[in-house]
Amino acid sequence: MKKEDIKKVVLAYSGGLDTSVIIPWLKENYNDCEVIAVSGNVGQADELEGLEEKALKTGASKLYIEDLTDEFVNDFIIPTVQAGAMYEQYMLGTSFARPVIAKRLAEIALAEGADAIAHGCTGKGNDQVRFELAIKAFAPDMHIIAPWREWSIKSRDEEIEYAEAHNVPLRITRETNYSKDKNLWHLSHEGLDLEDAGNEPLYEKPGFLEMGVSPVDAPDEPEYITLEFEKGVPSAFNGKKMSPKDIIYALNEVGGKNGIGLLDIVENRLVGMKCRGVYETPGGTILYFAHNYLETLTLDKMTAHEKERLSVTFAELVYNGQWFTPLRRAMSAFVTSTQETVTGKVRLKLYKGNIIKAGVWSDYALYSEELATFGRDEVYNQADAAGFINLYGLPIKVAAQVKQRLEAEKK
Repeated sequence: MKKEDIKKVVLAYSGGLDTSVIIPWLKENYNDCEVIAVSGNVGQADELEGLEEKALKTGASKLYIEDLTDEFVNDFIIPTVQAGAMYEQYMLGTSFARPVIAKRLAEIALAEGADAIAHGCTGKGNDQVRFELAIKAFAPDMHIIAPWREWSIKSRDEEIEYAEAHNVPLRITRETNYSKDKNLWHLSHEGLDLEDAGNEPLYEKPGFLEMGVSPVDAPDEPEYITLEFEKGVPSAFNGKKMSPKDIIYALNEVGGKNGIGLLDIVENRLVGMKCRGVYETPGGTILYFAHNYLETLTLDKMTAHEKERLSVTFAELVYNGQWFTPLRRAMSAFVTSTQETVTGKVRLKLYKGNIIKAGVWSDYALYSEELATFGRDEVYNQADAAGFINLYGLPIKVAAQVKQRLEAEKK
Protein backbone atom coordinates (compact mmCIF):
# COMPACT_ATOMS: atom_id res chain seq x y z
CA MET A 1 0.00 0.00 0.00
CA LYS A 2 1.28 3.46 -0.90
CA LYS A 3 1.87 5.95 1.92
CA GLU A 4 -0.53 8.46 0.42
CA ASP A 5 -3.35 5.89 0.60
CA ILE A 6 -3.00 5.45 4.34
CA LYS A 7 -5.48 7.78 6.04
CA LYS A 8 -6.20 5.97 9.30
CA VAL A 9 -3.80 3.90 11.43
CA VAL A 10 -4.50 1.85 14.54
CA LEU A 11 -1.46 1.86 16.83
CA ALA A 12 -0.60 -0.68 19.53
CA TYR A 13 -0.02 1.86 22.30
CA SER A 14 1.56 1.32 25.70
CA GLY A 15 2.58 4.87 26.51
CA GLY A 16 6.20 3.77 26.73
CA LEU A 17 9.09 5.34 24.87
CA ASP A 18 8.60 3.57 21.53
CA THR A 19 4.88 4.05 21.09
CA SER A 20 4.93 7.57 22.52
CA VAL A 21 7.18 8.85 19.74
CA ILE A 22 5.45 6.80 17.06
CA ILE A 23 2.27 8.93 17.16
CA PRO A 24 3.96 12.18 16.03
CA TRP A 25 6.24 10.21 13.70
CA LEU A 26 3.26 8.61 11.94
CA LYS A 27 1.60 11.98 11.47
CA GLU A 28 4.82 13.46 10.10
CA ASN A 29 5.58 10.60 7.73
CA TYR A 30 2.14 9.39 6.70
CA ASN A 31 0.41 12.57 5.50
CA ASP A 32 -0.96 13.64 8.89
CA CYS A 33 -3.00 10.43 9.07
CA GLU A 34 -5.49 9.81 11.84
CA VAL A 35 -3.92 7.72 14.61
CA ILE A 36 -6.17 5.63 16.84
CA ALA A 37 -4.30 4.30 19.86
CA VAL A 38 -5.20 0.95 21.39
CA SER A 39 -3.89 -0.19 24.76
CA GLY A 40 -4.57 -3.76 25.78
CA ASN A 41 -4.83 -4.05 29.55
CA VAL A 42 -3.08 -7.30 30.43
CA GLY A 43 -2.43 -6.26 34.01
CA GLN A 44 0.25 -3.59 33.67
CA ALA A 45 -1.49 -1.65 36.46
CA ASP A 46 -0.15 1.89 37.00
CA GLU A 47 1.23 2.06 33.45
CA LEU A 48 -2.34 2.78 32.29
CA GLU A 49 -2.68 5.88 34.47
CA GLY A 50 -2.90 9.10 32.46
CA LEU A 51 -2.62 7.18 29.20
CA GLU A 52 -5.59 8.77 27.44
CA GLU A 53 -4.46 12.33 28.16
CA LYS A 54 -0.95 11.50 26.94
CA ALA A 55 -2.15 9.80 23.74
CA LEU A 56 -4.45 12.67 22.79
CA LYS A 57 -1.85 15.27 23.66
CA THR A 58 0.71 13.68 21.36
CA GLY A 59 -1.67 13.49 18.39
CA ALA A 60 -3.97 10.46 18.66
CA SER A 61 -7.63 11.01 17.78
CA LYS A 62 -8.81 8.56 20.44
CA LEU A 63 -7.60 5.83 22.75
CA TYR A 64 -9.15 2.44 23.38
CA ILE A 65 -8.20 0.83 26.69
CA GLU A 66 -9.35 -2.77 26.44
CA ASP A 67 -9.52 -4.96 29.55
CA LEU A 68 -8.07 -8.26 28.32
CA THR A 69 -7.04 -9.64 31.70
CA ASP A 70 -9.60 -12.45 31.96
CA GLU A 71 -9.06 -13.57 28.37
CA PHE A 72 -5.31 -13.36 28.88
CA VAL A 73 -5.41 -15.61 31.94
CA ASN A 74 -8.08 -18.10 30.90
CA ASP A 75 -7.25 -18.53 27.20
CA PHE A 76 -3.49 -18.03 27.13
CA ILE A 77 -1.78 -18.36 30.52
CA ILE A 78 -3.64 -21.36 31.93
CA PRO A 79 -3.35 -23.50 28.75
CA THR A 80 0.39 -22.78 28.69
CA VAL A 81 0.84 -23.68 32.36
CA GLN A 82 -1.17 -26.88 31.82
CA ALA A 83 1.20 -27.73 28.98
CA GLY A 84 4.18 -27.20 31.29
CA ALA A 85 5.66 -25.08 28.51
CA MET A 86 8.78 -23.03 29.21
CA TYR A 87 11.20 -21.63 26.65
CA GLU A 88 14.74 -22.13 27.99
CA GLN A 89 13.37 -21.66 31.57
CA TYR A 90 11.54 -18.48 30.50
CA MET A 91 7.86 -18.57 31.46
CA LEU A 92 6.71 -16.78 28.31
CA GLY A 93 5.33 -13.67 30.00
CA THR A 94 5.74 -11.37 27.01
CA SER A 95 5.24 -14.12 24.46
CA PHE A 96 1.66 -15.10 25.28
CA ALA A 97 0.57 -11.52 26.03
CA ARG A 98 1.23 -10.38 22.46
CA PRO A 99 -1.34 -12.56 20.64
CA VAL A 100 -4.23 -11.50 22.89
CA ILE A 101 -3.35 -7.81 22.36
CA ALA A 102 -2.82 -8.23 18.61
CA LYS A 103 -6.14 -10.05 18.25
CA ARG A 104 -7.97 -7.07 19.75
CA LEU A 105 -5.90 -4.65 17.64
CA ALA A 106 -7.03 -6.41 14.49
CA GLU A 107 -10.67 -6.43 15.60
CA ILE A 108 -10.63 -2.68 16.33
CA ALA A 109 -8.78 -1.88 13.10
CA LEU A 110 -11.42 -3.73 11.07
CA ALA A 111 -14.27 -2.08 13.00
CA GLU A 112 -12.72 1.37 12.52
CA GLY A 113 -12.06 0.84 8.81
CA ALA A 114 -8.36 1.46 9.33
CA ASP A 115 -5.88 1.28 6.47
CA ALA A 116 -3.01 -0.02 8.60
CA ILE A 117 -1.91 -1.25 12.00
CA ALA A 118 1.31 0.06 13.55
CA HIS A 119 3.44 -1.30 16.37
CA GLY A 120 6.58 -0.24 18.20
CA CYS A 121 8.53 -3.49 18.06
CA THR A 122 12.13 -3.35 16.94
CA GLY A 123 13.51 -5.20 13.96
CA LYS A 124 15.83 -7.12 16.29
CA GLY A 125 13.19 -8.58 18.57
CA ASN A 126 10.64 -11.36 18.81
CA ASP A 127 7.58 -9.18 19.40
CA GLN A 128 7.40 -7.93 15.81
CA VAL A 129 6.80 -11.54 14.75
CA ARG A 130 4.28 -12.23 17.51
CA PHE A 131 2.22 -9.14 16.72
CA GLU A 132 2.27 -9.55 12.98
CA LEU A 133 1.48 -13.29 12.89
CA ALA A 134 -1.52 -12.71 15.16
CA ILE A 135 -2.69 -9.78 13.03
CA LYS A 136 -2.45 -11.97 9.93
CA ALA A 137 -4.69 -14.53 11.64
CA PHE A 138 -7.52 -12.01 12.07
CA ALA A 139 -6.89 -9.33 9.44
CA PRO A 140 -4.83 -11.07 6.74
CA ASP A 141 -4.99 -8.19 4.27
CA MET A 142 -4.18 -5.39 6.73
CA HIS A 143 -1.10 -3.29 5.99
CA ILE A 144 1.39 -3.22 8.86
CA ILE A 145 3.68 -0.30 9.72
CA ALA A 146 6.75 -1.02 11.85
CA PRO A 147 8.56 2.33 12.34
CA TRP A 148 11.70 0.69 13.74
CA ARG A 149 12.14 -0.91 10.32
CA GLU A 150 11.65 2.42 8.53
CA TRP A 151 12.81 5.42 10.50
CA SER A 152 16.30 6.88 10.86
CA ILE A 153 16.28 6.57 14.67
CA LYS A 154 18.99 4.11 15.66
CA SER A 155 18.91 3.97 19.47
CA ARG A 156 16.79 4.61 22.54
CA ASP A 157 18.86 7.73 23.26
CA GLU A 158 17.86 9.08 19.85
CA GLU A 159 14.25 8.21 20.63
CA ILE A 160 14.46 10.28 23.81
CA GLU A 161 15.90 13.18 21.81
CA TYR A 162 13.02 12.90 19.32
CA ALA A 163 10.50 12.84 22.16
CA GLU A 164 12.04 15.90 23.78
CA ALA A 165 12.02 17.76 20.47
CA HIS A 166 8.33 16.97 19.97
CA ASN A 167 7.29 17.68 23.59
CA VAL A 168 6.34 14.08 24.23
CA PRO A 169 6.24 13.50 28.03
CA LEU A 170 8.29 10.53 29.26
CA ARG A 171 8.45 8.71 32.58
CA ILE A 172 12.04 7.56 32.06
CA THR A 173 15.50 9.11 31.85
CA ARG A 174 18.62 7.95 30.08
CA GLU A 175 19.84 6.50 33.39
CA THR A 176 16.69 4.43 34.08
CA ASN A 177 16.01 3.48 30.51
CA TYR A 178 15.72 -0.29 30.86
CA SER A 179 13.56 -1.87 28.20
CA LYS A 180 10.71 -3.32 30.25
CA ASP A 181 7.54 -5.27 29.64
CA LYS A 182 5.01 -5.64 32.42
CA ASN A 183 1.76 -7.52 32.81
CA LEU A 184 -0.04 -9.44 35.53
CA TRP A 185 2.23 -12.44 34.94
CA HIS A 186 5.71 -10.92 34.86
CA LEU A 187 8.10 -8.02 34.45
CA SER A 188 11.09 -8.18 32.11
CA HIS A 189 14.25 -6.05 32.21
CA GLU A 190 16.66 -5.63 29.29
CA GLY A 191 19.33 -3.14 28.26
CA LEU A 192 21.73 -0.79 30.08
CA ASP A 193 24.12 -2.71 32.40
CA LEU A 194 22.33 -5.98 31.66
CA GLU A 195 23.70 -5.97 28.10
CA ASP A 196 27.03 -7.04 29.59
CA ALA A 197 26.53 -10.70 30.55
CA GLY A 198 29.29 -10.28 33.11
CA ASN A 199 27.28 -7.82 35.20
CA GLU A 200 25.30 -9.12 38.15
CA PRO A 201 21.69 -7.84 38.18
CA LEU A 202 21.11 -5.12 40.77
CA TYR A 203 18.54 -7.11 42.71
CA GLU A 204 19.20 -5.28 45.99
CA LYS A 205 19.22 -1.80 44.44
CA PRO A 206 16.05 0.09 45.46
CA GLY A 207 13.66 0.42 42.53
CA PHE A 208 15.15 -2.31 40.32
CA LEU A 209 12.71 -5.04 41.30
CA GLU A 210 9.05 -4.10 41.12
CA MET A 211 7.13 -7.32 41.76
CA GLY A 212 9.10 -8.52 44.77
CA VAL A 213 12.37 -8.50 46.64
CA SER A 214 15.72 -10.20 46.35
CA PRO A 215 15.98 -13.49 48.25
CA VAL A 216 18.58 -11.68 50.36
CA ASP A 217 15.89 -9.29 51.59
CA ALA A 218 13.13 -11.90 51.98
CA PRO A 219 11.80 -12.87 55.46
CA ASP A 220 13.92 -15.15 57.62
CA GLU A 221 10.94 -17.41 58.37
CA PRO A 222 9.36 -19.73 55.76
CA GLU A 223 5.75 -19.29 54.66
CA TYR A 224 3.39 -22.17 53.89
CA ILE A 225 0.69 -21.91 51.24
CA THR A 226 -1.82 -24.29 49.65
CA LEU A 227 -3.10 -24.35 46.09
CA GLU A 228 -6.02 -26.39 44.77
CA PHE A 229 -6.66 -27.39 41.16
CA GLU A 230 -9.67 -28.67 39.26
CA LYS A 231 -8.79 -30.37 35.98
CA GLY A 232 -5.49 -28.52 35.88
CA VAL A 233 -7.02 -25.10 36.54
CA PRO A 234 -6.13 -23.33 39.81
CA SER A 235 -9.32 -23.00 41.86
CA ALA A 236 -8.40 -22.09 45.45
CA PHE A 237 -5.59 -20.39 47.36
CA ASN A 238 -5.08 -21.09 51.06
CA GLY A 239 -8.50 -22.73 51.22
CA LYS A 240 -10.36 -19.84 49.59
CA LYS A 241 -12.10 -20.35 46.25
CA MET A 242 -10.85 -17.77 43.74
CA SER A 243 -10.69 -17.18 40.01
CA PRO A 244 -7.42 -18.11 38.26
CA LYS A 245 -6.68 -14.41 37.72
CA ASP A 246 -7.13 -13.57 41.40
CA ILE A 247 -5.00 -16.56 42.38
CA ILE A 248 -2.18 -15.26 40.18
CA TYR A 249 -2.41 -11.84 41.83
CA ALA A 250 -2.33 -13.49 45.28
CA LEU A 251 0.64 -15.65 44.30
CA ASN A 252 2.46 -12.59 42.96
CA GLU A 253 2.13 -10.96 46.36
CA VAL A 254 3.22 -13.93 48.47
CA GLY A 255 5.88 -15.00 45.99
CA GLY A 256 7.26 -11.51 45.58
CA LYS A 257 7.75 -10.91 49.28
CA ASN A 258 9.56 -14.26 49.59
CA GLY A 259 11.96 -13.57 46.74
CA ILE A 260 10.44 -16.15 44.40
CA GLY A 261 10.62 -16.10 40.61
CA LEU A 262 13.79 -14.25 39.56
CA LEU A 263 15.37 -15.47 36.33
CA ASP A 264 18.56 -14.16 34.74
CA ILE A 265 18.91 -15.77 31.31
CA VAL A 266 20.74 -15.44 28.02
CA GLU A 267 18.07 -16.72 25.65
CA ASN A 268 18.06 -17.55 21.96
CA ARG A 269 15.78 -15.11 20.16
CA LEU A 270 13.66 -16.13 17.22
CA VAL A 271 15.61 -13.79 14.92
CA GLY A 272 18.85 -15.66 15.62
CA MET A 273 20.76 -13.61 18.18
CA LYS A 274 21.23 -14.23 21.88
CA CYS A 275 19.78 -11.72 24.32
CA ARG A 276 20.23 -11.30 28.06
CA GLY A 277 17.18 -10.52 30.17
CA VAL A 278 16.09 -10.55 33.80
CA TYR A 279 12.55 -11.65 34.56
CA GLU A 280 10.35 -11.34 37.62
CA THR A 281 7.62 -14.01 37.64
CA PRO A 282 6.76 -14.66 41.30
CA GLY A 283 3.23 -16.03 40.97
CA GLY A 284 3.89 -17.83 37.73
CA THR A 285 6.90 -19.67 39.15
CA ILE A 286 4.79 -20.97 42.04
CA LEU A 287 1.92 -21.93 39.73
CA TYR A 288 4.14 -23.91 37.36
CA PHE A 289 5.79 -25.67 40.30
CA ALA A 290 2.51 -26.55 42.00
CA HIS A 291 0.85 -27.79 38.82
CA ASN A 292 3.81 -30.02 37.98
CA TYR A 293 3.89 -31.30 41.57
CA LEU A 294 0.25 -32.39 41.33
CA GLU A 295 0.79 -34.00 37.93
CA THR A 296 3.52 -36.25 39.37
CA LEU A 297 0.73 -37.83 41.44
CA THR A 298 -2.04 -38.01 38.83
CA LEU A 299 -0.53 -38.64 35.37
CA ASP A 300 0.54 -42.08 34.23
CA LYS A 301 4.13 -42.60 33.12
CA MET A 302 3.59 -42.64 29.34
CA THR A 303 1.30 -39.60 29.32
CA ALA A 304 3.64 -37.63 31.59
CA HIS A 305 6.69 -38.40 29.46
CA GLU A 306 4.99 -37.62 26.14
CA LYS A 307 3.55 -34.40 27.58
CA GLU A 308 7.01 -33.37 28.75
CA ARG A 309 8.42 -33.92 25.25
CA LEU A 310 5.62 -31.97 23.61
CA SER A 311 5.97 -29.10 26.08
CA VAL A 312 9.18 -28.07 24.32
CA THR A 313 7.35 -27.73 20.99
CA PHE A 314 4.45 -25.95 22.68
CA ALA A 315 6.84 -23.43 24.23
CA GLU A 316 8.54 -22.80 20.90
CA LEU A 317 5.18 -22.16 19.23
CA VAL A 318 4.28 -19.60 21.91
CA TYR A 319 7.70 -17.97 21.89
CA ASN A 320 7.77 -17.78 18.10
CA GLY A 321 4.36 -16.10 17.81
CA GLN A 322 2.52 -19.14 16.44
CA TRP A 323 -0.35 -19.19 18.93
CA PHE A 324 -3.07 -19.01 16.28
CA THR A 325 -1.97 -22.09 14.36
CA PRO A 326 -3.50 -25.54 13.82
CA LEU A 327 -0.60 -27.24 15.59
CA ARG A 328 -0.92 -25.14 18.76
CA ARG A 329 -4.68 -25.78 18.84
CA ALA A 330 -4.12 -29.51 18.35
CA MET A 331 -1.51 -29.60 21.10
CA SER A 332 -3.82 -27.72 23.45
CA ALA A 333 -6.52 -30.31 22.75
CA PHE A 334 -4.08 -33.03 23.81
CA VAL A 335 -3.07 -31.10 26.91
CA THR A 336 -6.70 -30.50 27.91
CA SER A 337 -7.39 -34.23 27.71
CA THR A 338 -4.45 -34.94 30.04
CA GLN A 339 -5.88 -32.61 32.67
CA GLU A 340 -9.03 -34.63 33.40
CA THR A 341 -7.47 -36.10 36.54
CA VAL A 342 -5.26 -33.16 37.57
CA THR A 343 -7.46 -32.31 40.53
CA GLY A 344 -6.21 -32.00 44.08
CA LYS A 345 -4.31 -29.92 46.59
CA VAL A 346 -0.66 -28.93 46.92
CA ARG A 347 1.13 -27.48 49.94
CA LEU A 348 4.34 -25.54 49.45
CA LYS A 349 6.91 -23.88 51.69
CA LEU A 350 8.34 -20.60 50.41
CA TYR A 351 11.70 -19.50 51.77
CA LYS A 352 14.18 -16.93 50.43
CA GLY A 353 13.65 -17.61 46.73
CA ASN A 354 13.05 -21.34 47.17
CA ILE A 355 9.87 -23.38 46.68
CA ILE A 356 9.90 -26.52 48.80
CA LYS A 357 7.39 -29.37 48.45
CA ALA A 358 5.35 -29.85 51.61
CA GLY A 359 2.56 -32.27 50.62
CA VAL A 360 0.25 -33.22 47.76
CA TRP A 361 -3.17 -34.91 47.73
CA SER A 362 -5.60 -36.07 45.03
CA ASP A 363 -8.52 -38.47 44.76
CA TYR A 364 -7.02 -39.42 41.37
CA ALA A 365 -3.59 -40.25 42.80
CA LEU A 366 -1.87 -43.09 40.96
CA TYR A 367 0.70 -43.31 43.72
CA SER A 368 0.02 -46.23 46.07
CA GLU A 369 1.85 -46.33 49.37
CA GLU A 370 0.80 -49.98 49.69
CA LEU A 371 2.60 -50.82 46.43
CA ALA A 372 5.63 -48.57 46.89
CA THR A 373 6.39 -49.37 50.53
CA PHE A 374 9.77 -50.79 51.60
CA GLY A 375 7.94 -52.43 54.45
CA ARG A 376 5.98 -55.68 54.39
CA ASP A 377 3.15 -55.79 51.84
CA GLU A 378 0.67 -58.33 50.51
CA VAL A 379 -0.05 -56.84 47.07
CA TYR A 380 3.26 -57.10 45.20
CA ASN A 381 5.05 -60.37 44.52
CA GLN A 382 8.69 -59.43 44.15
CA ALA A 383 9.45 -62.80 42.54
CA ASP A 384 7.43 -61.68 39.51
CA ALA A 385 10.24 -59.28 38.63
CA ALA A 386 12.51 -62.13 37.49
CA GLY A 387 10.30 -63.05 34.52
CA PHE A 388 9.83 -59.43 33.62
CA ILE A 389 13.55 -58.74 33.61
CA ASN A 390 14.22 -61.84 31.48
CA LEU A 391 11.78 -60.63 28.82
CA TYR A 392 12.76 -56.96 29.09
CA GLY A 393 16.43 -57.84 28.80
CA LEU A 394 16.04 -60.42 26.04
CA PRO A 395 17.31 -58.13 23.20
CA ILE A 396 20.40 -57.26 25.24
CA LYS A 397 21.07 -60.92 26.00
CA VAL A 398 20.66 -62.01 22.36
CA ALA A 399 22.95 -59.21 21.10
CA ALA A 400 25.62 -60.22 23.61
CA GLN A 401 25.36 -63.88 22.61
CA VAL A 402 25.77 -63.00 18.92
CA LYS A 403 28.79 -60.83 19.71
CA GLN A 404 30.40 -63.63 21.72
CA ARG A 405 29.78 -66.16 18.92
CA LEU A 406 31.31 -63.92 16.27
CA GLU A 407 34.38 -63.20 18.40
CA ALA A 408 34.82 -66.93 19.05
CA GLU A 409 34.66 -67.68 15.31
CA LYS A 410 37.49 -65.22 14.64
CA LYS A 411 39.85 -67.13 16.89
